[in-house]
Order: sequence, then C-alpha cells, then structure tokens
Amino acid sequence: MSNITIQDLYDLNETIAAELFDGLTYPWEALPKIGEFIKKLGAALDPEEYDKVGEDVWIAKSANVFPSAYIHGPAIIGKEAEVRHCAFIRGNALVGEGAVVGNSTELKNVVLFNKVQVPHYNYVGDSILGYKAHMGAGSITSNVKSDKHLVKVHTPEGDIETGIKKFGAMIGDNVEVGCGSVLNPGTVIGRQSNIYPLSSVRGVVPAHSIYKKQGEVVKKHED
Repeated sequence: MSNITIQDLYDLNETIAAELFDGLTYPWEALPKIGEFIKKLGAALDPEEYDKVGEDVWIAKSANVFPSAYIHGPAIIGKEAEVRHCAFIRGNALVGEGAVVGNSTELKNVVLFNKVQVPHYNYVGDSILGYKAHMGAGSITSNVKSDKHLVKVHTPEGDIETGIKKFGAMIGDNVEVGCGSVLNPGTVIGRQSNIYPLSSVRGVVPAHSIYKKQGEVVKKHED
C-alpha cells in the first residue's frame, strides 16, 4: 500500500498531540477524535505555561495572538505560536509550537504540528499538517465532496473507504503547497513534497515528489 500511514507522514515528536494517534493506522482516523482530545489535553496543561482564556481554549503564555483573532474552543495555541490579524479559529483546533496562523486564515477540526505555516488567507478544515508544512497564500483544503458522498482516498493500489464525510488533506512533514492551490477531499501528500502553485490536487502524492499537475508528478533530485 502507498506510504500513507501516520508513521510514513509524521514525526510525532513534533506535536503535543502524539497520543491522539495511539492505536491508529491512518491519520484521518484521528479526525473525529480531535475535539475531545483537545479538552482532555488542555485540562492537563501546565498553568504556568498556558492560560485558559475561555471555554476549552488554552493559549500558551509565550504565544502571540493578535487582538482581532477569533478563537472558539476546543482549541490549544502552542508555545511561541503566532495567530495574526483576523484569523478565524472555529474550534477543534490544535496549533503547534512556533506555528503561524495568518491573516484571514480559517481553521476547523485540525492539528497543526510544530512550525506549520498557514500564513495568508488559507482555509484548513478536517486536516492534519505535519512538521514545518507550509501552505502558500490562498491555498486551501477542500473538505467536502460536491456530491456530499463519503470521502475515499485514491491510491495507486485502489480506493480506501474512510467512512468520513468531511476530510480535507493529510499533509506530511516539510511539505510545500504552492499559492492558490486546492487540495481536494481525501488528498494525502507525502513528506518533503512540493505542490506547484495553482494546482488542483487529489489522491496520493508520494513523498519526495514535485506535483506539477494531475498526471505529472516527478521525484525530486537528490542533492
């Protein structure tokens, strides 16, 4: 099977949400569990390091949250994270240490690992972004199929039924998504891959690849 398991995509040392993935094989299996996990984890956070600022909302004292940002619980904003002007965090959102949530960016039911950047009017819903993943300006995760059917992950070996209606993208560590790209429901992008700007992506993009357009994906050259 394509390399799309949790172990294939993510370094669990780079998130405080590692326990969320215990006993799971594929990362999207964690999507229905995010909200309750945040509530449990938030209640156990060190009050010397995190402030509880609302119902099920915890913000690290070292984080920089702009006054115009909106944060609805359950949510955790990690250490040294930055939540910029008019960010819209709708709940069930865990923002990792050193992550950037930018102007007019909207988050919903997501885990952002440490150092993730979604810095300029991005929509990220029902998705998990690995360590140092970066979404270019205006790139989004589309999380519901137009026919409203349950999402399948299209792999070279065949489709995987997820049983989930809302499923955006599983983005591996150190992935670069180009500006203006749309990641269609059920997209999985392997570690260290690059997505060209203005791409429409679906299915599985292998690790260490460059996605130029549908049907044109090339392996990166080794340095």
